Amino acid sequence: MGVEAEKRLAGEAASELVHDEMLVGLGTGTTVAYLLEAIARRAPKAIFFASSPRTQVAARALGLRVHGFGDVGRLDLAIDGADQIAPDGWLIKGGGGALTREKIVAAAAQRFVVIADSTKVVDVLHAPVPLELARFGLAATLERLGSCEVRDSPRSPDGGVIADYYGPVAEPSELARRLSRTPGVVAHGLFEPELVSELFVGDVATVRRTIIGGTK
Repeated sequence: MGVEAEKRLAGEAASELVHDEMLVGLGTGTTVAYLLEAIARRAPKAIFFASSPRTQVAARALGLRVHGFGDVGRLDLAIDGADQIAPDGWLIKGGGGALTREKIVAAAAQRFVVIADSTKVVDVLHAPVPLELARFGLAATLERLGSCEVRDSPRSPDGGVIADYYGPVAEPSELARRLSRTPGVVAHGLFEPELVSELFVGDVATVRRTIIGGTK
């Protein structure tokens, strides 16, 4: 069974968590695309909030009720993919460029579930770490960061510059603090275990579920 089949398994398993009347955050990426299809087949009467315009368009095309995430302070559930998953629950996310919105949605959810295929599970997190940077003072921000390259890609959904940090990631908590303290860094793609409730990882023909932090 290949990677796409594992993504589909993880997305289908996580779709079972969505029930009527829930407020549900939706992430961005190829694994989330399978999640959307699975939710649409079940057709729960939930209200959804997308972390990117791409997800919003795809979810609405499947008939899901998607609202703007402006006046809701708390979500029952959020489901998103990951670029890397470490054994201790640290994640690297944001490869699709919507990392700021993804982090806001994850933090607002009582339960944040990460879906992925088995190739996303790593022994140790490694570069690159996606960044969203302010356009103002961009050269100065890059100088402070070092080991950072701006992507030749569209800006974030909120107009930020998407870049990648290529320095060491051996101590993700220390790097997360450093990046958060750097003026000009809007958000970084390191997600701490405290944000994560559970992992759904497609692995050959099954889904491995791992509880990280429970509900928040």
